[in-house]
Amino acid sequence: MKVCQIFFAVVGTFVVAAAPLRAAESESAGPGVVCHVKVLSDKVEDVSSLEAWKKTYIKDGMSDQEKALEIWKSVATYQHQDSPPLEFTYHEEAVYDPIKIFNVYGYAMCSNASAHITALGRYTGLKVRGWGINCHSVPEIGFDNAWHLFDSSLINYFPKADGKIAGVEEIIAGVKDWYEKNPDYKALKGKELNDKLYKYMKELPPGWKSGPKGWSRGPDVLLRSPTMNENGWHPAKTHGWYSTMQEYDGSAAFPYEYSPTPGYEVNIQLRSGERITRNWSNKGLHVNMDSGGAPGCLNVKSLDEVPHWAKFGNLAPGRVGNGTHEYDVPLASGAFKAGALSIENLACTADDKAAPALHLLDAAKPGEFSLRMPSSYVYLSGQAALKAVVGDGGEIAVALSDNHGADWKEVAKITSSGDQTLELKKYVLRRYDYRLKFTLKGKGTGLDALKITHDIQHSQRPLPILTQGENKIAFEAGAQESTITLDGNFGKHEGKQREYTELHPQMDKFEGGRLAAEEGSITFPVETPGEITRIRMSAGVRNWDDQSSWDLQVSFDGGKSFKTIGQVTPAKSGNSSYAVCAEVPAGTRKALARFAGHKKGDTVLLAFRIDADFKEPHGGFRPVKITYTWTENGEEKKDVHVASKASDAYAIACAAAPVMKSIALEPAE
Repeated sequence: MKVCQIFFAVVGTFVVAAAPLRAAESESAGPGVVCHVKVLSDKVEDVSSLEAWKKTYIKDGMSDQEKALEIWKSVATYQHQDSPPLEFTYHEEAVYDPIKIFNVYGYAMCSNASAHITALGRYTGLKVRGWGINCHSVPEIGFDNAWHLFDSSLINYFPKADGKIAGVEEIIAGVKDWYEKNPDYKALKGKELNDKLYKYMKELPPGWKSGPKGWSRGPDVLLRSPTMNENGWHPAKTHGWYSTMQEYDGSAAFPYEYSPTPGYEVNIQLRSGERITRNWSNKGLHVNMDSGGAPGCLNVKSLDEVPHWAKFGNLAPGRVGNGTHEYDVPLASGAFKAGALSIENLACTADDKAAPALHLLDAAKPGEFSLRMPSSYVYLSGQAALKAVVGDGGEIAVALSDNHGADWKEVAKITSSGDQTLELKKYVLRRYDYRLKFTLKGKGTGLDALKITHDIQHSQRPLPILTQGENKIAFEAGAQESTITLDGNFGKHEGKQREYTELHPQMDKFEGGRLAAEEGSITFPVETPGEITRIRMSAGVRNWDDQSSWDLQVSFDGGKSFKTIGQVTPAKSGNSSYAVCAEVPAGTRKALARFAGHKKGDTVLLAFRIDADFKEPHGGFRPVKITYTWTENGEEKKDVHVASKASDAYAIACAAAPVMKSIALEPAE
């Protein structure tokens, strides 16, 4: 049985590190962490991972064209055309992972949509390529010995007279032919051309009182789009026939890969005292708050404002959601110990009946504990509120790591007792994972309370919404696994994101993404808190020839040998790859992941992502409380259900059309 599955092509080397966890000495009710918590309603599809998306949309027996249409529909469904989110981690600083866009943001631009179709197409086993055209970016999917345009950004595609879907070059040829036959338009440029085409699109032919509008007398190749309305508009009505005539005029047309680096998955994890709330609303917060404009859809509060959403099954009132991730750390009971990364020389009230809630075991020595804060949704803010007790000459030092414990940054040094609120936003903005470490010194020093709170951003579209009538709800706690992620690109991020060098790679004839010789590599170390179950790698590449390639490799013996699990194959326009290896030696917690390049002309590794999935050392099922809140006819309603087993199902009935407010998940204490 082949356990290493190659989905795309990539090359690299990585390693992840984590501190050891000492077994909890005090009472801890059940497992420390429950992973892969998922709640679905029968009104919304599951797109929480590549695997879940494929199971939802791609069915056995589908033709390649049917698969391509489902890919196109998926991206159009979950990505609204808007000012794109910037994470400063991937190719061109944008988010080119479809599953992340579907779940975290729900909006982006044409280049993103092109990359998302590229990623889903390759994952499905289809040929895909991207194009740069006049003021637009589009992808093609290859089947039946031809290329076919599927534009999810502007939501169109163009069947020909024979029913087959046209490709970019066919559309350009048809548009150029029309311009040749209409020289008054060919001679115009810019605003003059735009205005004249817009007028032509809307108006009836001279002397006509009714009948088809002008756009229907345009190029034959544009006449049969199933998404263009009778007035020549594409579904969002931001673009129409007039803009399509300019985009495909042939003035700019070149193959170009917006290289996706997939790997993101939704993995909601809960510890005692932890609560994740996702809202069908927002507070005006978004990931570009300090680096660009707000998306227009931030202010959408009703489907009436964007009618085309409903055509793709959207039921949510808006698109941008602001939720909260709260962790009220249960110090006194010691229940937090099983969910911590490390604990040294500390006791809690439940251990010895002493105060404060968490205190030094041996006052002559420092005590320390560290917590990991992984999130499925991007952090927009962060605070740690604590109640400190500091003895004479004592202190509490707080440090943060956003590179899996390899390096620590001092957040605060507390030398007096009382309530303290530590601002974490500057350390965690745009992050999905970080660690906090508390070092206690001095007799009598300890903590009586600690609560960590974040605003998060999520898309409203895939949330498990309720509608009038009966709603079937499915709960699942899947594999008790977590993930360590290493990702980055090779630009300078000016503090907006972690630099790739902070992951401590080893570089051989490699600098800034480029090879300095015909052969070179970059290797990343990975160490996980638990046994590694699989390693997933992806990379995006830009080539200046059709011969340069990159190998994606892993090593489990400290670099003595490397195994190639995937490849970014040569392509002058650029290429990308995603590969999964589940053939990991038992007990492995350390690995190396290497991107090894082979240069013939010139090639650049644009961006990479490495995911090391591992068995959560203290993972296991514990009952989870699910709280839905909504209103019916202005009256607040609430449904609280405790899922007492790892797979559960129940129903919620709404007598009237509900206005959704939130869904909250937390362990049932």
